[in-house]
Amino acid sequence: LSDEQNGELFEVLDREGRYLGIMPRAQVHRTGQWHRSVHVFLFDAEGRLWIQRRAATKDLFPNRWDLSVGEHLRAGESFARGALRGLAEELGLPAVLLEPLGGTRTYCFDGTERGIHDHELQQTFRATWSGTPEADGVEVAALACVDAATLAEWIARAPQEFTPWFLHELAQRPGLGNFAAAMNGHHEPREND
Repeated sequence: LSDEQNGELFEVLDREGRYLGIMPRAQVHRTGQWHRSVHVFLFDAEGRLWIQRRAATKDLFPNRWDLSVGEHLRAGESFARGALRGLAEELGLPAVLLEPLGGTRTYCFDGTERGIHDHELQQTFRATWSGTPEADGVEVAALACVDAATLAEWIARAPQEFTPWFLHELAQRPGLGNFAAAMNGHHEPREND
């Protein structure tokens, strides 16, 4: 569904995270309003990372590989609840133990060609799951479980196959160990890469 059709409402904030009101998702992205989102890096029992390929219907970076889960928060939703909702909706997982990776950070993506100005206050978590998640088939086209060396080689060969926020998180977030090293010297692709 398009942003206009799905009717999602976001809390609009200032850059410091102070509440300003509620707006439809499409309007938030059109006007560059600050809003909250959450990312989850899901690892298997052997320390490999689950990544998802975004569905072809996504408005930004369709068919690109992304972190395990990324969610915009609903009005009134906490970062942890948004993370758990995303794990359930996109990967079919029950509640898992979430470990915060640092504090809230800002991230901006201005996709001027598409009229999207995504200005987010983000919180990132890591979690471990010993089973095999299942792609929902709507937002997630496929899943892959990769070790740090494989991901580093893949990024070096084809960084344009990944979302810019995934590469940004790998480069900037503490607590990702060898996976952060996968970004050593690689740029974040732009919208038209």
